[in-house]
Amino acid sequence: MATLLQDLIRIIPDPERIITENIDRKYLSDQLGRKQGHADALIFAVSTEEVSGVLRYAWKHAIAVTPRGAGTNLVGSTVPQKGGIILDLSRMNRILELDEDTFTVTVEPGILLRDLQAYVEARGLFYPPDPGEKEASIGGNISTNAGGMRAVKYGVTRDYVRGLELVTADGTVMTVGTKNVKDTTGLPLKHLIIGAEGTLAVITKCILRLIPKPETTVSVLIPYPDLKTGIGSVIRFLRADADPVAVEFMERSVVRLGEAYAGVKYPDGPGAAGKGKRAESYILLSFDGSRSEVEQKVERVRRLAFENGSLDYLPLWDPKQAAEIWAVRGALVKAVEAVSEQEPIDLVVPIDKSEEFIRFVNDLSARTGMQMISFGHAGDGNVHLCVVRGDRDEETWERELDANLSELYSRTYEIGGLISGEHGLGISKRKYFFKEADPANVDWMNRIKDALDPKHILNDRISYIR
Repeated sequence: MATLLQDLIRIIPDPERIITENIDRKYLSDQLGRKQGHADALIFAVSTEEVSGVLRYAWKHAIAVTPRGAGTNLVGSTVPQKGGIILDLSRMNRILELDEDTFTVTVEPGILLRDLQAYVEARGLFYPPDPGEKEASIGGNISTNAGGMRAVKYGVTRDYVRGLELVTADGTVMTVGTKNVKDTTGLPLKHLIIGAEGTLAVITKCILRLIPKPETTVSVLIPYPDLKTGIGSVIRFLRADADPVAVEFMERSVVRLGEAYAGVKYPDGPGAAGKGKRAESYILLSFDGSRSEVEQKVERVRRLAFENGSLDYLPLWDPKQAAEIWAVRGALVKAVEAVSEQEPIDLVVPIDKSEEFIRFVNDLSARTGMQMISFGHAGDGNVHLCVVRGDRDEETWERELDANLSELYSRTYEIGGLISGEHGLGISKRKYFFKEADPANVDWMNRIKDALDPKHILNDRISYIR
């Protein structure tokens, strides 16, 4: 251990940024903190040169390296499985350049999503990717190709990455991509890194695409008597070219938990339609653009909503009221976690299969007695589930969770879906991925890993790697 520390001090001149004893448990896990790894050293890098030096050293000595940012992931992607070095990039959090003429911003990977969004919006620009966890780092968002609520209109993180500075497993520094809009100059190497969960290279700079900030944004809350009616309406909204920014679905059962956690009350009475029913589900939408465009979209969806069974239609023009309603949606995972340990699940199904899949989830929950709370992005089929532990002992919880996840993921594949939409695979979904994935696809993934990291030092025990 003393030798390792001495070697690392030659690379990182500040001993306070190297920890080799009593490493805080949070750095050995993910946000949930339930899966614990082990490591010989924790390093806080502050420059590309330091990252390169650490990787050159690790490569020479065949030492495992686990990159991490803000540590907000939920599937164990930052759990060090083979010891070695934890390479923390959270202090590489600067905005390096705002180029308004090319609509790009260049940042270090440790900058938090919330800080980047606030910075560019204050200057009349907009970074659309908007995953629920605003405390996540941009490097983490890129490494999982995070999507979020605005994906239905604006796409996912991949669509806003113009270029990356990378350090490869052997310490080589390289740049993939540029500020240019178009690029067919060779293989699109940056796309290998986006979504690779730190298994192929370490990101040290990010060139990101921006767009002009929309003039007006408004949300609409629509209560429905049941989930089928609500999700069925979503397809009609999309076909009508209403162009929503976000389309979220929530069942009443999960909204209650969010209300209690956030201290906000959703309307659930008979509604303006006078149908005398209480809401059992909600669709929450947002629209942006010029004021006149937004008003037209809101009115178009109003007509469609009532034609397709909504109980009410509530435009949220007051920003404070909109923020409160969205606060409930944003707090759902934490609200469930406050009641019981739970396994947060992220998967994606074809958008026309969303309601069918949620019915399957509810039936599975009733049949097995394990509570499953569902919500998510109705506009792109991204379903989030909280599988709740309740009062089960550890052995029972692990056994029943595994059985239920096997059924959930098997059904996901049966209807043409995938077991991760934006959280990644990490170590939590490895076995389920290998159970269903095409062996030919897995073989190609491992060939790429072998070519770029033949010593397998980068995050070797997560995702697709056998």
